[in-house]
Amino acid sequence: MFGEKILDYWDDILKDLETLVAIPSVAEPTQGPHPFGDNCAKVLDTALALAEGYGLKTKNVDYYAGHAEYGEGEGNAVVMAHLDVVPAGEGWSTDPFTMVLDDNHAYGRGVADNKGAAVVALHCLRALKDAGVKGNRKLRVIFGSAEEIGMHDMKHYFEKEQLPDMGFTPDASYGVCHCEKGGINFTVTGKNDSQVVKGFTAGTVVNAVPYKALCRIACTEEEFAALQEKARGRAAQFTVERTADGANITALGKAAHAASPHEGVNAAAHLIELLYDVFGPEKLGSFFAFAHDKIGLTYDGSLMGVKLADEPSGPLTFNLGLVSVDQDQCSLTVDIRYPATLDGTEISATLQQQVEGCGLTYTLLSNSVPLYLPKESQLVTLLSGAYKDITGEECQVFSMGGGTYARTMQGRGVAFGPGFPDQEDSHAHDVNERIDLRRFKLHAQICLEAMYRMLTAE
Repeated sequence: MFGEKILDYWDDILKDLETLVAIPSVAEPTQGPHPFGDNCAKVLDTALALAEGYGLKTKNVDYYAGHAEYGEGEGNAVVMAHLDVVPAGEGWSTDPFTMVLDDNHAYGRGVADNKGAAVVALHCLRALKDAGVKGNRKLRVIFGSAEEIGMHDMKHYFEKEQLPDMGFTPDASYGVCHCEKGGINFTVTGKNDSQVVKGFTAGTVVNAVPYKALCRIACTEEEFAALQEKARGRAAQFTVERTADGANITALGKAAHAASPHEGVNAAAHLIELLYDVFGPEKLGSFFAFAHDKIGLTYDGSLMGVKLADEPSGPLTFNLGLVSVDQDQCSLTVDIRYPATLDGTEISATLQQQVEGCGLTYTLLSNSVPLYLPKESQLVTLLSGAYKDITGEECQVFSMGGGTYARTMQGRGVAFGPGFPDQEDSHAHDVNERIDLRRFKLHAQICLEAMYRMLTAE
């Protein structure tokens, strides 16, 4: 198999991954020449410089994204990976931006999501060039800069660059993900009419279950005692500290990806529930009453009338990702992944009706259309064959709730790797993010075999 040749580049893969992990490339929309911040520009420059050093053609598309390229032809195939990462968060055992190798694992923010796969794809392109493989089209590795904050990088990139004939993004797990749920992000805003809450903050990004929530309240001695009593024995861990006129409350939960919110413990939702149990809706005010009545501790949308599912992609998921409250204004932001065969516009209309019925303001931030490719398509068959020939196992074709760059290819791409269904959690979007290097070597071989077949396919 051609894919085995990637093992000759293993030491360089680890060295380059260490270089990219050291750059804290959290995407932050900004004005000026670096649309997602200086660190995202720096990591893109670094990746393209590595590619040039390996003799590959490169192009930087206005710092939204860039690509490395090998081969000739009118058509093109692509592998799409992103170099931006979610914020590190608290609770790491090591420095999140220093890659650490320990017991056949690599630790660091981005090793799994998605810098590791980006570096492997780069070296696969290098291996094809070094071997002088003649193909039937160009082959590009595209490096994105804003996957974690809505994929606006790819909209700009494909306005300037050619859409692929076929492609995949190694930003999920094996086998082939032929179906991705649609995605809705929305905010709920209103005046802070609470008699109790003076400040509340939770979450760093909408597409992750918030690990930590902080609240500043006014309360009596009796209410403070009730908070301490009711904080015990809950799924989240609480610290309740007395202040001159009330209390500061900290809730600690468990982070998880918004596509699987049931795997986390939502610190924001649990803190709101604690406040509701002690103070009730009248003292808490309309915003927090809404959060309790219409969200609560659910993650299926049932309290807002959008508990939905279909056969290809499964149930809708609902994640309360961000909460921000000061003495005047309240805001929360939700991430929804909805079934691929359903209409996001209709779901949004239901959500709006529910929010406005509670006297609050609904704002739709985004509606990402789903992705669906038939199982018998050329691309799914090609990738499945590469997987089977490297691993000796049948390649499963599946759907997921996560949104990847695959949907930006407009029906020409899928998600494929790098994780394996039977391996331990990589803790992407969580503390102590890691990859199992033994399984990652297997991914590298599959990736090269798949890229070879895309390059040479008729």
